[in-house]
Amino acid sequence: MSRRSVRRARGLLASAALLPLAAFCLGSAGPARAEAAKSMLLQADQLVYDSDGQTVSAVGHVEIVDDTRILNADNVTYDQKNDKVTASGHVSVTDASGNVAFADHVVLTDRMRDGALSGFGALIGKNGRLAAASAERVQDRMIIAQRAVYSPCKICAQQGQRTPLWQVKSEKVVLDQVKHRIHFTDATVDFFGVPVLYTPYLTEPDPTVKYASGLLAPDVGTSTKLGYFVRIPVYLAFSDSNGLTVQPEFTTQGGEMVEAEYRQRWNNSGLWLQASGAYNSVGGLGAAPGTQDYDHLFGAGRFALTDTWRTGFDTELTNNNAYMRLYDISNLDRLVNDIFVDDAYGRSRFAVTSYYFQGLRSTDVARRIPFIAPLLEYSYIPLQDWLGGQFRLDVNGIDVVRGSGRDEQRMTSEANWRKPMVMAGGQLWTFVLDGRGDAYNIQTPAATATGKATSQTLERGTGYGELDWRWPFVANGSPGHSYLLEPIAQAIAQPYSGHPVLLRDEDSTDFEFDENNIFSVNQLPGYDLLESGPRANIGIRAETYFPTGQASAVIGQTFRTKADPIFSSDAGEKGTASDMVGEVSVKFPHLDFTDRIDLNRDNGAVRRHEVYVTASYGRSSMQVTYLQLPSQNLTLGLPSRQQVNAQADVNFYENWEAFAAIERDLNAGQMLDTEYGIGYEDECLAISVAYRRKFTFDAFLGVPPSTSVVLHFSLKTGDQPVQPFSLFPKNVFSSSSHS
Repeated sequence: MSRRSVRRARGLLASAALLPLAAFCLGSAGPARAEAAKSMLLQADQLVYDSDGQTVSAVGHVEIVDDTRILNADNVTYDQKNDKVTASGHVSVTDASGNVAFADHVVLTDRMRDGALSGFGALIGKNGRLAAASAERVQDRMIIAQRAVYSPCKICAQQGQRTPLWQVKSEKVVLDQVKHRIHFTDATVDFFGVPVLYTPYLTEPDPTVKYASGLLAPDVGTSTKLGYFVRIPVYLAFSDSNGLTVQPEFTTQGGEMVEAEYRQRWNNSGLWLQASGAYNSVGGLGAAPGTQDYDHLFGAGRFALTDTWRTGFDTELTNNNAYMRLYDISNLDRLVNDIFVDDAYGRSRFAVTSYYFQGLRSTDVARRIPFIAPLLEYSYIPLQDWLGGQFRLDVNGIDVVRGSGRDEQRMTSEANWRKPMVMAGGQLWTFVLDGRGDAYNIQTPAATATGKATSQTLERGTGYGELDWRWPFVANGSPGHSYLLEPIAQAIAQPYSGHPVLLRDEDSTDFEFDENNIFSVNQLPGYDLLESGPRANIGIRAETYFPTGQASAVIGQTFRTKADPIFSSDAGEKGTASDMVGEVSVKFPHLDFTDRIDLNRDNGAVRRHEVYVTASYGRSSMQVTYLQLPSQNLTLGLPSRQQVNAQADVNFYENWEAFAAIERDLNAGQMLDTEYGIGYEDECLAISVAYRRKFTFDAFLGVPPSTSVVLHFSLKTGDQPVQPFSLFPKNVFSSSSHS
């Protein structure tokens, strides 16, 4: 007769006889198993020892816990003679990542490396679900399930909502717990319970994977520019810090195009490159009617050299003015390239940068667009005060070179000292002294073939003293309410310096006088133009805060003893009094409103007006922008503009969303761009269809108005926005550590 003993075991540390049982049930192996078992905890209603049968059983509410896993079951038995562990009744294993595996009955052999499971189910990640009629564990890493169903979608318990949006049914599923991939054989993909795709092989990463190589969901559509088209992106994950996306595009009227995007991050550095190439048998784009091959390159890189030194680049290049617009890559009409090295230490900074510009407008002449080689910037700001005030030294130099036209070099040095003071009643006084000097060297080409080029130098110096006064009045109202009213006055004493006749404005052509620079001593953005003469900036700022939001307003105006000749007759700064500029901003939890305005100094007419409205509620949002810009606020003499842009995304029913966007030229009374569409998105599926119409025509670039319809969809796992999938078979038992 077998000798058996029974003891209560709830809350007791597993004895030596039970350590193998606990270790095996939790899937450990080898030396690590024995080490982990030392800290395992076994809880059960009873422990049954059968010395003759060499079995140990835990019975009733069994829970075995170690540092990484928790096993629950009704009964667990360890057969020492046959090296077999049997768990039955509501078996579940939870790992450190939160993944849960379920089974009705589990038999594990060969030191727990292999086993058989019936009624198997698993929760993978947040929403991934795998269910199978039976399963087996192989090589201590693989779970092979038969007649299985997998879905990353949430399944509601309500009647009529138990079918996931999409799922994969497969005769055989292999779950690789080391590589975190799921492999399907003889698989059918169902949408809303309807089979839509069969494949003999399918593989995808499990929901815990953040990146993995494979195909991404394609885009398909039609366009009057390109005809029917399809984009098939492929993602290659090299590591957790770099990856490559390659996207071929095939069209019926625009030829073939392939686009690639590479991203990498390491330490305090990073790299991003986007390139494309296209072949169009029709050709004739832009100003190159004979070409049929087109390409572009965008990119940026930042590389840390030391703790403070770094280098980097930004690039925007194309071999054809119209190519990127035709293929909807970019609407930029000015491309900027730079390479730099800089050093930031304390509050100081040193940088050397070279620039190359590419113009895509019909008025651009390539040989007259300058190269900047280089731009030198140095700012020295000591951490300690000098003579009781704050000192700053700036040095700025530039070399402007053209293929045709005049070249120019400039060097500027400026020293600034400011002393802030708090006076009686909370008045804030700041006294500023500033001195600046400029040196220019200008080379002018010969006007005729027989003429001679000239080289001239000029120097310019100026200085000013400024007294800045502000008196903030602060009041508290009811709980959560506060108010601020602050008058501002700045008096600047500076001699008149004028503008040298030989000096061309290279860096201040796009000047906008607004509330951002109204209280600046020099309101111009660059170095070539220089304000001078006595003047004053007067204004007021107000703010209020309340429990549900805040509001602010600022308004200001500049006054001069006499007009500054550097400003043109239609500029907002012309005359002895400038335009009045200001901004009103209101922010609520679901609404932001900003109004920026420039009022004509003579008659109060609106010269520049910008309104920005952003509203959101739940998953719905709306953005509206109104622009009224005078001609002098636009670069290179473009005409005045009055335009409205609007975009809305409306979540009208559960996961369904409608979206629309318009761009309209109010001066011309015509649409520039419109887009309408509808989409659906939840935790495992995103699909949208969009209709877009571009109304503009550029005869020089050869890009006509166009209409396009694009269908986009992506399958998601719930843990990540988009998971790539692959139809390419591979050896699922490969020892490689990369997916």
